[in-house]
This record gives sequence, structure tokens and C-alpha cells, in this order.
Amino acid sequence: MSGDVSDVSDASDVSTDPAGSIDLVDIGVNLTHKRFRADLADVIARARAAGVGTMVVTGTSLAGSWAAWELARQHPGVLHATAGVHPHGARDCTGDTLAELRDLACRAEVRAVGECGLDYDRNFSPPPDQRRWFAAQVELAGELSMPVFLHERAAHGDFLAILRERRAALPAAVVHCFTGSAAELDAYLDLDLHIGITGWICDERRGLHLRDLVARIPLERLMIETDAPFLMPRDLPRPPPDRRNEPAFLPHILDRVAAAAGKPRDEVARATTRAARRFFGLGGAAGTGAADPAPADVPSAAGTR
Repeated sequence: MSGDVSDVSDASDVSTDPAGSIDLVDIGVNLTHKRFRADLADVIARARAAGVGTMVVTGTSLAGSWAAWELARQHPGVLHATAGVHPHGARDCTGDTLAELRDLACRAEVRAVGECGLDYDRNFSPPPDQRRWFAAQVELAGELSMPVFLHERAAHGDFLAILRERRAALPAAVVHCFTGSAAELDAYLDLDLHIGITGWICDERRGLHLRDLVARIPLERLMIETDAPFLMPRDLPRPPPDRRNEPAFLPHILDRVAAAAGKPRDEVARATTRAARRFFGLGGAAGTGAADPAPADVPSAAGTR
């Protein structure tokens, strides 16, 4: 499977529901998380009713990536998946890990390598292990001509150096859940990276700076995401009692992004959806995709994050 982002048409990749609203794409949602275990079908149904017709389920470990793939296989054309190891788990990576990621990445439902990157904020894995396996996953994405789904926290310099050295081999890359500074944004844009914006932009305590930065992101490289069940938008009019984020809240994030960008909501909706469908190689409207049959030896999805 190729993650070539150039094989999707310019306009037909943005579908509309009967009411005429844009079929949004949530590029990062952790639907395999235990907080969705009891009502996942309802969560997906609410997202679709809210106009979020396509969701990319994030893989953050081998077990979680298998679970994301299996879930996407059960919801063809609506759910897709990524496959990768988050920097928190880098200390447990081996050559066998990379071989298994390669196997996963070649399945039709898996649309990007990752979530991978560097996280020095808490260093759950030693930085040398993080750097080694981040570089290995970026190189795997380049080898397979797939986009890469990136994570960076408190590690901008090393993260940028690893990417800069390998960027030419990648068809595309997105800095997921961008929360950084203007200088960091400029560095990512200079590398022709895409930028993912979450409900962090709705946080009056720590996300206000993003409202000044969003207008600097070219619309063709801007995408939106919830990162659910994490990062619930703090300014939701009626927040759920359990504070669980879910993909149905993506239109709220869209509203905040469009206001910050100073552009009409529909223009930003169309642009971010088009960018996401190109990035992940999703041709056609949501719900039209076909899934690969499951091999007999596919591991269970029980070990979710």
C-alpha cells in the first residue's frame, strides 16, 4: 500500500451530507482507548451525526496499532488507522518491532506510520532509545512511501534534526497536536510539514498563543483533530460530566480554528478535509472504502492503550 498524497482528486475528495455540511476528517483519535470500550458504537454514530464522517485511529504501540487496524477493518471507509510506537514506548522496541510495524503498514486500512517522535517532557523512555526508534520509523515510512504521524514534546531540536535528515524520502508528514511556538511552527513549515490542531486551541490557560499562529499555516497544510479521549475543548458550551473528549466535538474545534484563521468556516472545513484526504490517500467519500480480509494469524486487539 502506498501513502502517496498526490493520487486524490482536487475537489471530489470533499463530500457533503444531505444538509450540505462538510464531511470532516478527524486525523487523530484514540478509539481503542479503554474509555471508549463501553459505548464505542455510540461514539462513532455521534461523530457521524455531527458531520465527522472519517476518523483516523492512532496506533501508539504494537498492540495498539493492531487494535487500530482491526477496528478500521470493521468500519471500512469510515475508520482508518496508523501504525507506530509512541516515544514513551521506545525502550521496548526491537528489530522485531519494526518488522511487525512493516507488516501492519502494508495493510490497506493503515494510512500512515506513527504515532512516533520524541517526548523529553517526562522521558518514560531514555532519549537515546527515543531517537533511535523515531529515526527507524521515519525511515520505514520513507521506504514504504507512506506519510508519517508525528509527536514532539520538549524535544524540538533533536526532533527537527532527525526529520531534516530524512525529509526528502517522505511523501508527507504531520506534526500531530501542535502546541509549540512561532519559531517551531516556522521550522516545521520550512520542512513542508502538515500541522494538526486539536482542542488545545480552546484552552484559555495555555492555548491562546495558537490563535495567533493558526493564520500562518497554509490551508493546504492545516488539519484538525480531537486526540480523543484526551484534550477535551475547555470552552464546550455543554461539556460532558466525565470530561471525555470524542470525535463529535471536532466541529467545535473547527469553529475555533476558522475564527483564529480569519476565514469562513466552510472554507476551512473544505480545506482541512481536502488536506487530510490527500495526506492519508483517502480517495472518494467516507463509507466507500473496502477493507482487506483478516489474515488467520492476526493478533487480538485486546492490548489497547
